[in-house]
Formats: sequence, structure tokens, C-alpha cells
Amino acid sequence: MVKPSSRTYSRYSHEAAQLLGLMIRNARIERGLTIEELAERADVSRGLVYRAEQGDMGCGIGSVFELATIVGVPLFTADPSTIALHIANAEKTLSLLPRAVHPANKVVKDDF
Repeated sequence: MVKPSSRTYSRYSHEAAQLLGLMIRNARIERGLTIEELAERADVSRGLVYRAEQGDMGCGIGSVFELATIVGVPLFTADPSTIALHIANAEKTLSLLPRAVHPANKVVKDDF
């Protein structure tokens, strides 16, 4: 299957990426780091740092999270111990749910 040339994202997703990018940029500047220095610390290209700061939706989430972590942008409002608790709760809930979701078999009643 051919990958579409452009992907459509919701306005909310665009705004969230833009906000995270601005937060990364502000934190980077407050810490006196250049784009080059941040890119080197995160082991990514300068272009990726620039695109992430612009809110580009094509950046890998892991790379953007690493940039945010390096400059001290909190990814969640909870403290680290609370995050661990949330992870444990989510894993417990997932253990009770089916491993996979299959499309429902729709039976067509065509006997009129």
C-alpha cells in the first residue's frame, strides 16, 4: 500500500504539538542551549530539533519526548512516583481486557 503524501491531523493534535514545541523551545532558550547543543545531547539532527520546536507532526514521538526531558519540560503533570502508579494501573487494566480487538462479524439478514 502506498503511503499518502500528507496526513491529516485534528486541530487539537496540531495545537498540542505546537504547544509542546513552544515549551521545548522556551525551556531550551532559558537554559542557554543552542539547537546544536540540544541535538547533540539528544543524539538527533539539528533539523529534527527545529521541526519539533515548530510543532511538526512528522517527528518521532520518542525523539520529541527525549528533547522535552532534556530541557526539563514535564510531559505529564504527575510526579515520577505517580506516573509509575498510573503505569501499573494501566497495565493491570490491560491484563483484564482482550489482547486484540477484532472487527465484529455483522450478520446480514436478507430473508424478507
